[in-house]
Order: sequence, then structure tokens, then C-alpha cells
Amino acid sequence: MTSQTKLIYAAFEAGEGILRLAPTWVPRSFCIPGRRIKLDPRDYYAFGANRGGIDERWFSSTTKADNGPLTTPDEGLSYVVHNDGGAAEKVLLADAVAELGASLIGDDLWSQYGKWPMYSKFFDNRDPLPHHLHQTQEFASLVGMAQKPEAYFFPPQLNNHGGTFPHTFFGLEPGTTKEQVRHCLEIWNQGDNKITNLSKAYRLETGTGWYVPAGVLHAPGSLCTYEPQWASDVFAMFQSLVAEVPIEWSNLVKNVPADKHHNLDFLVSMVEWDANVLPNLKETYFRPPVLVKAQAEMEAAGYIEKWITYGNDYFAAKELTVLPGRTATIEDAGAYGFITVQGHGTIDKHPVETPALIRFGQLTYDEYFVSVAAAARGVTIHNASQSDPLVLLKHFGPNADAPVLA
Repeated sequence: MTSQTKLIYAAFEAGEGILRLAPTWVPRSFCIPGRRIKLDPRDYYAFGANRGGIDERWFSSTTKADNGPLTTPDEGLSYVVHNDGGAAEKVLLADAVAELGASLIGDDLWSQYGKWPMYSKFFDNRDPLPHHLHQTQEFASLVGMAQKPEAYFFPPQLNNHGGTFPHTFFGLEPGTTKEQVRHCLEIWNQGDNKITNLSKAYRLETGTGWYVPAGVLHAPGSLCTYEPQWASDVFAMFQSLVAEVPIEWSNLVKNVPADKHHNLDFLVSMVEWDANVLPNLKETYFRPPVLVKAQAEMEAAGYIEKWITYGNDYFAAKELTVLPGRTATIEDAGAYGFITVQGHGTIDKHPVETPALIRFGQLTYDEYFVSVAAAARGVTIHNASQSDPLVLLKHFGPNADAPVLA
């Protein structure tokens, strides 16, 4: 047994099926950090100014970030942290999943995918992003990648400021033609190609969310966003100018076969047309929170829990609030990761706390991964504060308990 394997089993057994994770920071060259994800201001350019600012923190990730040739070998990957009384040691969550298999993520996910098939993140940009899409499996597979449906939730705890444009464009207006979208690509180098003239923006509301299927155009607004998503980092940007900043053509074709980089008809074909021009787009993709059970029943037991991501076949998420001074035991169908966004206390034997400021490379106690067995038996969460709620955001793979849309 290698030292890495020993470390994985030691962490799993000592944690009784709950793994502590280290913060995972990701830069984007085309983004300006919104500075709401608690990273120390001195560290927003910790990867180097040439890599861009850090505006994402990834959770429960076995997916490597795709940030071009300068991407570091472990960029985007989560680490398990184990401390047996000495110095803290780390091992990749991807390696822990590969070693523990079904005992960590469950028989269904392990047999179907052979890996943890999703991750989540905080996306924290000062300005809106370009209108873009994440390729469907048909197009992602052409470059050896997977599709990426994703979801949004806007945590109130991280949105004391809405950034410059807290509105998101979704899809295309009914009646839009493929020729109109093609024309936007034809005039790419003339400045604003005005593709958002073909779309509609929706004002974002904290405490609510959206689902964005692969192939659907969207221009994320400037709220800090919690994003459960499929295990991929594939995208294609269709807007040429955002907040007066030009977007390079390479950001449109980075995950497109080389012989198609200037084939405008092919690029337009990546747009999943029927899903973009729905007349009832908000009704279809908007996700207000849904209580797990009657609120009075939950409050009597010391907590409130809501589904915040649901209605898809890929992933789900919950917001769990343990009330001040209370203790609640919560059972779940399936393994999950979580990030703590408010308060402090314990989950089983593990400390949980939300730091006010995090240095790059610093280890924290705000993020964990809960195995399928621990989730099924129920974890006991205690809120040690007499005044502050303890709030966790929990991200799952496909979950049979999540609400299904009619």
C-alpha cells in the first residue's frame, strides 16, 4: 500500500466517512474579481497577473480547469486534508474517489460514471460575462470533453454588493433566426457584435436560482453565484465586447475542432436552438427554492432545508440552515460536498466555521465531502452560536429525492 493510499484510508476512517477539503482557487484571464469570496485582497493575482484575477472557488472538484497552456497541473482540483496530530497532509479528491469508489460516492454513481460526476463553484465577477454556451455532448466530444449543464443560486451571504450588472441574459428571443446569430459572428471585430440584442435579461434575485442546459446561451450577471455543474470546463463565448472589454475570438473556439474555428455555420450549430428560443424560458429554467418538508416541522427539529437546484438529470443542491443553538440530524440520499456560508459549529466530530478572510494556500474548516454511508445514516450538525444561523450549501450528483418538474 502506497503512502498516498494509506493517507486516503486514514482520512476516510478518522473522519468516519466525512472528508475535509482544502480551498481550490481558479483564475480567469477574461474576468475582473468581484472580491466577495473571502480571498485576501493581497492574493487575487496569486497565479500571476498574466493569468488574470481569481474570481472562482471550486468545490468537491475532480475536474481540472481548462485555462489554456499556462494552466497548472492541479488547477481546479480539490484536495482532501488529513491531520492526525502532526502537520496536515493532502491528497487529491480525485485520487480518493478512484481508491474508495462506491464506498465514497455510492454504487449507482460509481457503476455509471466511475468518478464523481459534478462539482460546484463560487463564480464572483465584478462585471457580466459574455453571452456564451457550454457545448452539448455532441460537440464537446469532438474535442475529448464532456457537456456541461450548470445551475445558479445567489447566496445572500455573499451578495452585500451586486456588482456592475446584476442581470443575466438567457437564451434568444422567440423568432430569432440562425442567420441573425451568424451575422453577429461575421462582425466580431467591429466592436460590440450586439448578440444580446437578440436576447432578454432577467434581474437576479438573491435566494433564488436558474438551471442552464448545455447548448443554451447565457451571459451571467454580476451577482456572486453558487454554481453546481457537470464535471467539465467546456465553453464557447458568442459575444465580442463586454463592459467595453474586447473578447478574443479564441474564447469562442477554444473547445472547437481546429478545422472548424472559422466555420460560422458550424459555430452557430452548437446553439441548441429549440432550448434557446422558448417562449416560456423563465418558467422553464427559473428555480425558486422548494422546502424539503413543512417549515413548521423542520423548525421544530431545529433546521430549515430547501432544494435550490433541481429539475434536471445531472445534479442537485440544497441550502441547509441550522437554527441558532440547535442541533439537527440530517439524512440524505447520496454523497455530497458542502460549503459553509454562515456561522460555526460542528458536523459529527468535525469543526465547521466560516472564515472572514482566507489567504491563498490557507487551509480552512468550511468545506467537506460526505460519503454515501454517512449521508444515509445522517450527520449531526450543531450550531454553536446563540444568534447566528449555520448555513451550508450542499451539492449532489443525480439525486432521486430532488423535486421533479411536471
